[in-house]
Amino acid sequence: MKVLLISPNALITPYPVYPLGLDYVADAIRAEHEVKILDINVLGGLEALGKAVRENTPDMVGISIRNIDNTDKTNLYGFMEDYQACVETVRKHTQAPVVLGGSGFTLFPEQVMGDLKAEYGVVGEGERLAALLRAMEKGEDLSRIPGVMTRYTSKDACIPFDRAFSLSSLPERSQLQYYLQNGGMLNLQTKRGCPFKCIYCTYPRIEGKRLRRIPPEAAAARALRLQEAGARYFFVTDAAFNADYVHSARVAEAFMDAGVSIPWGAFFAPTAPPDGYFRTLADAGLTHVEFGTESLSNEMLAVYRKPFRVDQVIKAHERALEAGLYVAHYFLLGGPGEDEKTINETLSSISRLEKSVYIFFCAVRIYPHTALYDIAVDAGQISRDQSILTPVFYEPERIGSDKIVQRLSERAGGRFNWVTGTGGEAAAKVIPRLYSRGHTGPLWEHLIR
Repeated sequence: MKVLLISPNALITPYPVYPLGLDYVADAIRAEHEVKILDINVLGGLEALGKAVRENTPDMVGISIRNIDNTDKTNLYGFMEDYQACVETVRKHTQAPVVLGGSGFTLFPEQVMGDLKAEYGVVGEGERLAALLRAMEKGEDLSRIPGVMTRYTSKDACIPFDRAFSLSSLPERSQLQYYLQNGGMLNLQTKRGCPFKCIYCTYPRIEGKRLRRIPPEAAAARALRLQEAGARYFFVTDAAFNADYVHSARVAEAFMDAGVSIPWGAFFAPTAPPDGYFRTLADAGLTHVEFGTESLSNEMLAVYRKPFRVDQVIKAHERALEAGLYVAHYFLLGGPGEDEKTINETLSSISRLEKSVYIFFCAVRIYPHTALYDIAVDAGQISRDQSILTPVFYEPERIGSDKIVQRLSERAGGRFNWVTGTGGEAAAKVIPRLYSRGHTGPLWEHLIR
């Protein structure tokens, strides 16, 4: 078959994110099918997308539904209208069936499939598109394929996670060029799955609860290929790079052995690291540490079911600084039980996290298949038959989200390294200019005071 895979994600704030997931899907089907990736950022808009669809005469069109919204209540933006416009453009230029997939689709498969009127859907990992295509060619019963949906069958409760995953090839340089020119950032994955039990998190639903690791040497070989392709920076997309300290340290050592020399960043849980851990990663090129800290109130960390407490956050922060790394902390305010006391605990303790950027989200988005969803149902904030595809945020009983924003604004005092949500219009204006001047990476380090 001729298969087109489309990335409709045009969001470039705070920076454009390379659609790594489609590379995995393309790699899984390339041996048996003719496959091409179309990226809305590379093409420049829907008109060019329509022309490309028409010229490629596909037998199947896959569309990646990466995010449903930006989860930022203070600057909320939803993407369903963009996806609808993408599907409508595709329909105008081909009669080929449409299959949906991606992390956002996996969270709301039946509703998204119904709203976009697609013929098929892949719930969970997109590589399962290979099984769908194979069954279609053989005329087999599609309803028997784990993780595959049709308009008439649901697999919402059945998401298989294959034990191993790999990526053997790079896309054409033309596919990479936009990202190389706009920040020089590409992505790398070293494992899938998340063993943590955070009440709001969707990773266990999307990738599974068990870690599945890429051999360190294979991860390093991939990083080296990104470097040779022209990347000036890469970001590790693991849910938490240090969810396995031993494996992540071995990955860093493999980077050094392979000759990887470009800087990179990753997302970390602020658990207390082994001695020398961040120094090893820094020697391997790590420059940016993004901690999912969420709160500096032990009470709220327990509510969120975090695998750390405030003292461990401080220790992880200090070890990262000692290794010469740039550090940012993400905070998630407004969860169950949040009140003036816990907000003040967080905001007054931030001085202990010196030389850092603090990024605040002032409300917690409720997603299905999470513990927060059940908490919100029990609290009467949502009902189980209610659609939450349109964003719904948890409302703590003792403090409103407006009050949280007010407290944050008062404490921040206009300081540049206190950032609310995605950064809004200011980030959208400043970051592209910095990229045009040759800067690379996420750039938040320029805000550190």
